[in-house]
Amino acid sequence: MKSLCALHASGRKIDLVGVAEVYKTQRDRVADYIKENTGTEPGRYVDYRDMIEKENLDAVCIGTPDHWHHKQTVDALKAGLNVYCEKPMTKTVEEAFSVEKHWKESGKVMQVGVQSTSLPVWDEVRELLQEGKLGKVLGFQTEYFRNSNVGQWRYYKLEKGMTPDTIDWKRWLGSDEGLSPEQPFDREVYRQWRRFWPFGSGMFTDLFVHRTTSMLKATGLRLPGRVTGAGGIFLEYDGRDVPDVATVVADFNEGVQGLVTATMCNQESRVNQLIRGHFGTFAFGNGEQFDGFDFIPERGPVTHVRQAPERISTKPVENTTLAHFANWLDACELGDPMKCNNPPDLGAAAMAVVNLGAQSYRKGKVYFLDADEREITTDDPGWSKRWEQLSASRGEPNHIPGWKAGDYGSKLTDPTYMNLAGPWTNGSDPADS
Repeated sequence: MKSLCALHASGRKIDLVGVAEVYKTQRDRVADYIKENTGTEPGRYVDYRDMIEKENLDAVCIGTPDHWHHKQTVDALKAGLNVYCEKPMTKTVEEAFSVEKHWKESGKVMQVGVQSTSLPVWDEVRELLQEGKLGKVLGFQTEYFRNSNVGQWRYYKLEKGMTPDTIDWKRWLGSDEGLSPEQPFDREVYRQWRRFWPFGSGMFTDLFVHRTTSMLKATGLRLPGRVTGAGGIFLEYDGRDVPDVATVVADFNEGVQGLVTATMCNQESRVNQLIRGHFGTFAFGNGEQFDGFDFIPERGPVTHVRQAPERISTKPVENTTLAHFANWLDACELGDPMKCNNPPDLGAAAMAVVNLGAQSYRKGKVYFLDADEREITTDDPGWSKRWEQLSASRGEPNHIPGWKAGDYGSKLTDPTYMNLAGPWTNGSDPADS
């Protein structure tokens, strides 16, 4: 809300005319802030559907708990509105595919709130990767480590004024819409919902989705072919459902593996964010605010060329949240859905990685995804066989979308002694043939 008010103050064509919020105190806080900073008295609503019906809206911003994202987004798109939806785009991957479908049918502009996708670094990295700077791209690794003495997400403070009289609890739950089961009012659940599976998915969808989306944008990759998740609750025994240590491994049909890992109980020795190729690595360090990244070449005997380590500078962005909203407004004014830095097709791809990782952790299964049919299964004995057949046939490696570098960094050198290889047929040495 502060970013939208700031954009209004800067002269952007945006008027904030309505607030829909189930908690009266918060509804009044936001509405009063808008009036103070824009001069407009916004309408105040408990049910967002009343706001859509009564206000003459062009767009909505959705910042509700995850279990509401799909329904509110689809309702807005069906009403002909442009949408900004905070991450994660939805609660499940099936919902993500549904949003993507409705978005394409609507022709409206939609931005998913992963602010780091408005950093120019990811477009620059993708161009370098496509040109073959690292050779064949093999994998990426990323992280989102945190630590807290009270437990992750318990720093969201409970207020005495949070009561069934001030919060429309049934509306928040969405039980009438089938979004979550009915349960007694609980301030902890209302304020710290990210800790509980019915409403969020902990670090998988609250944190992993940030870094995963950035890496997918950088590589051009979208839907994974195989996803597995692991972890557990190893320290934060505070009544939460979601793990405090977790890892997701996603394998892509392009021959790339993604690793996303973190704990909520250690922060000062994080895993560096990397993209690895056969001829080198891009190292990004930690966090999201980059003024550059490092190119680390592989050894000369591997690459057959001598390359020096290189620092590649990029333009930093002072306020990614403001930049992300501004990008959305640009797309809305142009009426061009593809001008958004994080449109729903990218949002759905990130959800496929993190949500299937969460489901894998919870159910102890490995998930396979048919990108063309959007079908999810837990059994694909042919997955490893396809890679083995590529090797047996001496096939060509798969590449990231937009690859322009031919076979650079994508072929092995056959040493002369491999001429001695092969089965002996009828006692004949293959080297003599």
